[in-house]
Amino acid sequence: MDKNEAKKRINELVEKLNYHAHLYYVEDRNEISDYEYDMLQRELKQLEEQYPDLIRKDSPTQRVGGAPVSIFEKVTHKVQMGSLQDVFSFDEVRSFVDTVRKTVDDPHFVVEPKIDGLSVSLEYHGGEFVIGSTRGDGFVGEDVTKNLMTVKSIPVTLSEKLPLIEVRGETYMPRDVFLKLVKEQEENDEQPFKNPRNAAAGSLRQKDPKIAAKRKLDIFVFNVQQIEGKTLTSHKQSLDYIKQLGFKTIPDYVRVSTADEIIEQINKIGEKRFDLPFDIDGVVVKVDDFAQRELLGSTAKVPKWAVAYKFPPEEKNSKLLDIELNVGRTGAVTPVAVFEPVFLAGTSVSRATLHNQDFIREKNIGIGDIIRVRKAGDIIPEVLGSVEKHSDSVFTLPDTCPVCSSQLVKSDEEAAIRCPNVDCPAQIFRSIVHFASKGAMNIDGLGPQIVKVLLDNKLISSVADLYTLRMADITELDNFKEKSANNLLTAIENSKSNSLDRLVFALGIRNIGQASAKLLCDKFGDLDNIMNASAEQIAEIDGFGEVMAASVYKAFHEEHMIKIIQRLKDYGLNTSYVKAQVDDRFAGKTFVLTGTLPTLKRDEAKALIEKYGGKASGSVSKKTDYVLAGEEAGSKLTKAQQLGIEIITEEQFRKMIE
Repeated sequence: MDKNEAKKRINELVEKLNYHAHLYYVEDRNEISDYEYDMLQRELKQLEEQYPDLIRKDSPTQRVGGAPVSIFEKVTHKVQMGSLQDVFSFDEVRSFVDTVRKTVDDPHFVVEPKIDGLSVSLEYHGGEFVIGSTRGDGFVGEDVTKNLMTVKSIPVTLSEKLPLIEVRGETYMPRDVFLKLVKEQEENDEQPFKNPRNAAAGSLRQKDPKIAAKRKLDIFVFNVQQIEGKTLTSHKQSLDYIKQLGFKTIPDYVRVSTADEIIEQINKIGEKRFDLPFDIDGVVVKVDDFAQRELLGSTAKVPKWAVAYKFPPEEKNSKLLDIELNVGRTGAVTPVAVFEPVFLAGTSVSRATLHNQDFIREKNIGIGDIIRVRKAGDIIPEVLGSVEKHSDSVFTLPDTCPVCSSQLVKSDEEAAIRCPNVDCPAQIFRSIVHFASKGAMNIDGLGPQIVKVLLDNKLISSVADLYTLRMADITELDNFKEKSANNLLTAIENSKSNSLDRLVFALGIRNIGQASAKLLCDKFGDLDNIMNASAEQIAEIDGFGEVMAASVYKAFHEEHMIKIIQRLKDYGLNTSYVKAQVDDRFAGKTFVLTGTLPTLKRDEAKALIEKYGGKASGSVSKKTDYVLAGEEAGSKLTKAQQLGIEIITEEQFRKMIE
């Protein structure tokens, strides 16, 4: 296929894939199977790899997250992204309607669900998505365009090429995505997000768009902020219009005339709120006619033409049957309430964390009491407290570990109590699960169930024992065939060459996540240097504090940890850290890659440039220092020649780094 044919096919594929993506992500229907879609996308990706200068901005392959950002730039909103006045009763809704009627004649209202997410602005010039930003304080937000590009229901191009349109929407995390994320966080002994709104906000402000892409955010658009090239006179008209443009608009919006009709719609939305795949925390009521809105005006804080009716949280009473104690990988003992099942926010609930002894004492909770339960953010069950005492006293956590009977300890610095026994079976299980997890050593096939089987059969008792497993050991176990056993052993063997920062994170040091593990490795270079560093030296790392430094110092001076690390060294695990940058010979230099290089893949060439302190850019400009060109180099090469920028071959590039 020559370049002209490739261009034609790429255009066909992009149009077809975007059409089917819109059906799937915006209209919740599909005309082709997932397999057919994947095959079309695979063909497109192969053509784009062959002709990178033909990649379209609206190609679905460009929506998986670009390069990380170091800081979010500020964005000043041309039209304020204001908030609404909250009301909590139907009497307040009727009062709002009466007040509107005193100012304007025969008003109509649009009633719509209030999505519980993070408000964002999407700005389009000439039908192209240009910038996306957070609400911020309503006047100034943050540029999160790269992260919003990963939200597949946001159109990159519109069906009409308007000179300008800015819309406002609510990004949110679907409930099923949120629950899966919380489960992963709990398995990694991380602090889980409390509700989908917090998860959406945290995901949208990730500096690495690839992380945001994995979080599978979605959006509903509910307002036109500004528009050129089209006259709109009412809210419902604007919603109908932006739906035609390709936006995923707020669902179930209805135009009504009276307070009774408004309340009827609020009740309808409220009845099905827990059956929805996303969170809503209320219903918005807006005057429909824009001219009437102008007459009604605003206060200093909120418009007078809209209110947000907020649903009260659903709460129920239940009998507390028991309090179970869970032991985490760092030894923290967490009490969990077990109560008679109650139906809350659409699901049956029978368990909720009680956090620690201080929480139990504050809420006056004892086994046998009638407790008040609700779902935080309509998702995570939480206990509000005891409402009817049937126990003689408040429950007290035991002095010994419920798993290994070791004496529990509590420091003055935290509310949690911990089991100090590093050989506690519960800690061993959770530490091995964490060690093998994706963010750590990424040992494929070694999930919690397999870890339990290996422990129960006494094949392992620590993370180091994973590297002593043999084929004969595993194939003797139930449900383990030779192929699956071989796959597991291969994954364990491959993990030996992982980057050191993965190993440091996998060791499960308190207060040390993936990012801080990398900072440790950047600072000290190899595992021995980290182990020999003083707490003061560790605290000098930008982003570390005294607590984190103390955790690292203490962990690497524990006899158990020292023995584990020595065994891991003996089994051949990598304990040296290769920094991304070897020297600064390319410092301040910008490279642009174009065409197909003889031996280097694009990512490999980019990594080499960054390894020596340079920057790889996607476009040619006057600031470009070198264009690294291969076969079939396209428009970038032409532009470089026009600007007089130095063009180098792969051979010349390799000489520069010898």
